[in-house]
Amino acid sequence: MSTRNRLYFRSFILLLSVVSLAFIWILFPFYGAIFWGVILAIIFAPVQRYLLRKTNGRKTISALLSLIFILLLVIIPVFLLSGAIIQEAMLLYKRMDSGDINVANYLEQIISSLPPALIEGLNSFGIANLNDVGTKLSEFAMAAAQFLTKQAVNIGSNTFQFIIGLAIMLYLLFFLLRDGAELARHCSNLVPLSEDQKSHLFKKFTTVVRATVKGNIAVAATQGALGGIMFWILSVEGALFWGVLMGVLSLLPAVGASLIWAPVAIYFFSTGALTKGVILTAFGVLVIGLADNVLRPILVGKDTKIPDYVILISTLGGLSLFGLNGFVIGPLVAAMFMACWDLFPSAIQRQDDFLETEQNKTHTPAFYRATKPLEDRLPR
Repeated sequence: MSTRNRLYFRSFILLLSVVSLAFIWILFPFYGAIFWGVILAIIFAPVQRYLLRKTNGRKTISALLSLIFILLLVIIPVFLLSGAIIQEAMLLYKRMDSGDINVANYLEQIISSLPPALIEGLNSFGIANLNDVGTKLSEFAMAAAQFLTKQAVNIGSNTFQFIIGLAIMLYLLFFLLRDGAELARHCSNLVPLSEDQKSHLFKKFTTVVRATVKGNIAVAATQGALGGIMFWILSVEGALFWGVLMGVLSLLPAVGASLIWAPVAIYFFSTGALTKGVILTAFGVLVIGLADNVLRPILVGKDTKIPDYVILISTLGGLSLFGLNGFVIGPLVAAMFMACWDLFPSAIQRQDDFLETEQNKTHTPAFYRATKPLEDRLPR
């Protein structure tokens, strides 16, 4: 390769990197809307293909029908459920603020039922004044409820931005449903990898997205519904709110929902409601916990072929970095990481074979020989 061509190629790569980063920077304020538009398009691609057959290949009509289906099945129910949750959160906050619900009193009832030896043990760990602990827990509960209320107010005050994000997601979703197959083929052609490598990575990407979203949502919905129904049966206030919260926390594999039902069971035992405590504990361990242990490996781990511990760690890391979006981003990054390393030995072998065939033709350094197929596509 001549010095001029080498300089041209490096300049082109630099320009491509700069404009790509600038484009990502421009899109970043709406990354959530774009992200979920892509995710929903991947999940409902089978629906689009089915409707495409039924409409005799009319892409626009089938995409419009798919979009209406997604609105009715996913988006509108999520809005209705979110509205109900916000109302219950605001009601709980008002009751805590007025003193009708006092977490410190609940903790005091639990502490008073403990054996004296256990209380002395708590004091030996530096908890000299348990009332202070109750006060702090009460303040924490008030802060949490106030946070949820403020989030609801912020959503209302940022209605314009929310509507813009929703419109972008729906607009993008329509075109991804209509032209998704062509866009996927075009993106595949731009990736400088072999056909088998691209096929492996794209297949892994779509499989992980579908399995993670469907699996996690199915587990979360199941655990939240089971927990909310049991709370309603046991006359726990705000059963809908606590059920949804259990569903959200169940995104943390193995431990999520128990963070809600376990303290309630302890309160039942401490206040003498032994029957309710036994029922809730047995239901939480045998039913809610079993739903997580059985459904999650089947719906998530089986399709992705990712070990359970990797799913747990990547989910926690994704949630800590990206919020609720992280329950998809975390396992997706982990799956792509494992898929790329699976391809690494074959990539080395392919590179060695290529260098062996080219070594008698040119003395170009190995890096430029490896990138020559990509350079040949560029205009001279």
